[in-house]
Amino acid sequence: ADDDRHGYAIVTEVRTITDGRVTLGTGTLYGALERLLDSGHVVIAAEETVAGRLRRYYRLTSDGREALHAEVARQEQLTAAVRLRLTGGA
Repeated sequence: ADDDRHGYAIVTEVRTITDGRVTLGTGTLYGALERLLDSGHVVIAAEETVAGRLRRYYRLTSDGREALHAEVARQEQLTAAVRLRLTGGA
């Protein structure tokens, strides 16, 4: 969310921020990126050829940033509900 990234950099960032608990496969990543492109949540910010292969850099759009914040809030609400249940709350 904080910078333009190509696919491998996204995989690496996800692995880093989750302390290795989440590893994205290429099929999962590029399928998700296609859906995000189709929905307008990301755009292709740049393209370059590296070692004969096309490398695309993706950028989160303002709509994508709003969706990300909404998803974070949803996950926080779920986490709070689970914590409440685990501590014997209603």
